[in-house]
Amino acid sequence: PRQTEVSRFGWQATSMFHWGKWKKRMGANSSSKRPVFDEKEDVNFDHFQILRAIGKGSFGKVCIVQKRDTEKMYAMKYMNKQQCIERDEVRNVFRELEILQEIEHVFLVNLWYSFQDEEDMFMVVDLLLGGDLRYHLQQSVQFSEDAVKLYLCEMALALDYLQSQHIIHRDVKPDNILLDEQGHAHLTDFNIATIIKDGERATALAGTKPYMAPEIFQSFVSGGTGYAFEVDWWSLGVTIFEVLRGWRPYDIHASNSVESLIQLFSTVSVQYSPAWPKDLVSLLRKLLTVNPEHRFSSVSDMQTSPYLADVNWDAVYEKKMEAGFVPNKGRLHCDPTFELEEMILESRPLHKKKKRLAKNRSRDNSKDSQSENDYLQECLEVVQQEFMIFNRRESLKSPPLPVLDKYNNVHTVRYK
Repeated sequence: PRQTEVSRFGWQATSMFHWGKWKKRMGANSSSKRPVFDEKEDVNFDHFQILRAIGKGSFGKVCIVQKRDTEKMYAMKYMNKQQCIERDEVRNVFRELEILQEIEHVFLVNLWYSFQDEEDMFMVVDLLLGGDLRYHLQQSVQFSEDAVKLYLCEMALALDYLQSQHIIHRDVKPDNILLDEQGHAHLTDFNIATIIKDGERATALAGTKPYMAPEIFQSFVSGGTGYAFEVDWWSLGVTIFEVLRGWRPYDIHASNSVESLIQLFSTVSVQYSPAWPKDLVSLLRKLLTVNPEHRFSSVSDMQTSPYLADVNWDAVYEKKMEAGFVPNKGRLHCDPTFELEEMILESRPLHKKKKRLAKNRSRDNSKDSQSENDYLQECLEVVQQEFMIFNRRESLKSPPLPVLDKYNNVHTVRYK
């Protein structure tokens, strides 16, 4: 049966709204004359109207924006340059940009534009209004088996596509799976993704511990053969288990040592719900197989599962399968405090950026002052020079370069 989210707590009623009316009030679909921008001009911050903040993470913040000339809505992720330099995150931001510029898929959150100014780096991506799976779990949504089965198929298609592009995502988890308004799943957040050529292996300890495959830890400790695309399918198995049951198959936390986790995988057996169909349990066992050589790690593998025997994969890809859970269109599925923090607590709020930058430029032009931190200034200049401006609509006019021509074998290193 079709599952629809309902408000469960009194305070949620205060955040109820009609999305269509909200867009109209904020300027979307207005009948006023649209601005015209020079086609030769790179897309920049002034081309967008900032509507509201909807999220934040270790790498930046996210807000809803509307492109002024087309009135199309997007999500815009922005990352402060100085903070990225201080946290040694610039390399990962650049790698995420490189990867996103070369890929596009129906079940990914796709990049449309990237640009920068003196303060921030910006990525403009698909706007998905249904919230992420972590948000819905925290709201005590009880996902039906049919709903989760569709997520499983949609994410399998996304991972299969990434594998065809030689990409390991390395951070598949409920937090990084966003729903659209119809309830279809999309994978996001490529800031610790990596690319490997045929036959090569990744070795970095990267990911979120409760979702990381055993071979990642084993490779880090023993300097073994490394790991490949199979790690994402393990993470998918953990995610599907958690969304169905409400907790993860292994009790793993960020504080667990790598050595203790290796021991855990060799001694602890996963306890599956007795209420689950045996074919579902069998499929999850295949995804949560400790030995990656025996793990399901492709759509072809998944298609051999009796649990998915009735799936029309073409219909899944074309989003013709009705979602079992449809987010309530009367709500914005994010923490409402994000907007309050941006407006009240943020020292450099986005809505005051234009005035702030103009003031800074005027001050810089009025006096030849040496920066208090020459090294930071030098780093900022390098970021300014090396940042990759992107416009997907322009890139669609010419064929893209093969993804591996641009990369060689450089791996993202990040510890979480």
